[in-house]
Amino acid sequence: MSISIDDEKLSQMIRDYIEIGSTAPDSCLFPPFDQLDHKYDHKKHVCALQEIMEESPDAEDEIYSKIKLYLKDNNLLSMEKLNMLKKWIVFRLQIDKYEAHLCKTSWSAPLANPSVFQFRGEYEYVEVMMREKGGRKEMRLIVDIDFRRQFGVARATTSYQELINALPLVFVGTEEKLEKLVSLICSAAKQSLKERGLHIPPWRRASYMQSKWLSKNCKRV
Repeated sequence: MSISIDDEKLSQMIRDYIEIGSTAPDSCLFPPFDQLDHKYDHKKHVCALQEIMEESPDAEDEIYSKIKLYLKDNNLLSMEKLNMLKKWIVFRLQIDKYEAHLCKTSWSAPLANPSVFQFRGEYEYVEVMMREKGGRKEMRLIVDIDFRRQFGVARATTSYQELINALPLVFVGTEEKLEKLVSLICSAAKQSLKERGLHIPPWRRASYMQSKWLSKNCKRV
């Protein structure tokens, strides 16, 4: 089966991620989020990113290990469409007795002020419902196999690109963890664009980015 250039890049990124993982530093101090937007500090952003990623309960580690195992399948990496890859992962998780679904979100955001025009967005990701060991509480995990590429910006600064490279290509985590990550990265993206003398497009604002995974208009497909 033939694949596009984007699919080839994604396949290579997945292989690289499996082999070398994240490039973030091993440990660092976590700054309060309300301080991140007041004065941009690249080192603090990198450290904050690492701290967020280290918040990894057993359920996240379990699903991440499964996803990583699935992605080692060479036949999987040759699939033509990214959506097919997501559906395949849902299928594999269900075979392994997990409650997994493909979710589709949709939302709208104003293109300018006043909000005469609206920009509509759609996105798909995988969700896995887990139960905490020894408890009844459900934990909803979001799985995104193309996570890192969602945060690209025009003419990214070296500092911002370094931060993006420290992001996981494959994200597995709770809604709370995702919300923290998006807020952090969008703060850095804002600074990167500002340094380049560029305006912040609506689709790179934190509220818009969070809607990709956290929109109330979400359905299982």
